[in-house]
Amino acid sequence: MRDLNYQLKNLCDHNKDGSQTTKADRHKKLQMMADHLFELGFRRMNANSLKPKHVDALIARYLSEGLNEGTIKNRLSALRWWADKVGKPNVVAKDNAYYGIESRVFITNESKARDLDRELLSKITSDHARMSLELQKAFGLRREEAIKFIPEYADQGNHIRLKATWCKGGRARTIPIRNELQREVLDRARLLAGLGSLIPSHLMYVDQMRIYEAETNKVGLHKMHGLRHRYAQERYYELTGWQAPACGGPTRDELSEEKRLDDRVARLAITQELGHGREQVTAVYLGR
Repeated sequence: MRDLNYQLKNLCDHNKDGSQTTKADRHKKLQMMADHLFELGFRRMNANSLKPKHVDALIARYLSEGLNEGTIKNRLSALRWWADKVGKPNVVAKDNAYYGIESRVFITNESKARDLDRELLSKITSDHARMSLELQKAFGLRREEAIKFIPEYADQGNHIRLKATWCKGGRARTIPIRNELQREVLDRARLLAGLGSLIPSHLMYVDQMRIYEAETNKVGLHKMHGLRHRYAQERYYELTGWQAPACGGPTRDELSEEKRLDDRVARLAITQELGHGREQVTAVYLGR
């Protein structure tokens, strides 16, 4: 292993911020960029020698390859993390526009929500993976949150609480328990998990993630992020009394002033429940 790759591996190993998925993804990106820097002619780099010229060279390569903005922005996030950990936060510009990459979220009024087909769900042979999927549907959880879910800890009677270590960005949060379906799913999750999580006691998280992926892929369910879209849209209807724009409801411009306030309150509530830092991201689920 080259010096830079080895040092970046150590940097990742000694800094535990973020979820398991976030850490694994960051490590993968940094190793890839170390290889790219070597290919670009920077043969004697170490982790502390990161300079603006290295960042510029990487971005120029990625732009020339025609990578989409989202991919480049994700790699820039990993570069900023690297720069911050070696005490050089100013090496990477804070504004993506500096590199000719726009910082925007693409929002359409086309729904990407999906439901769980009961027939397909019944073909999931892992009880724990099937329960994680049901929790994703009932509470709009991310995949990692639903796999690490500890019912005994999370169930607080009228709401569930999620540990920071389960959540993207380390943002702990709560989600209300609003209906009998959610209560029924939680009760079954508690029976299955006992005092533990939805990771069987003899497995690690990474093992259960592989089982989840294999089980969902074989029946065409994949990552099921569409369940979060569905949760957001159903919650929006519950809070406002009308459908979200992504479901054919009125756009913001078509709402009265009073209803715009209701729309705003609903979007902020859903943003918190989904664990997003910005309402703009939630708009991807709801439309404008």
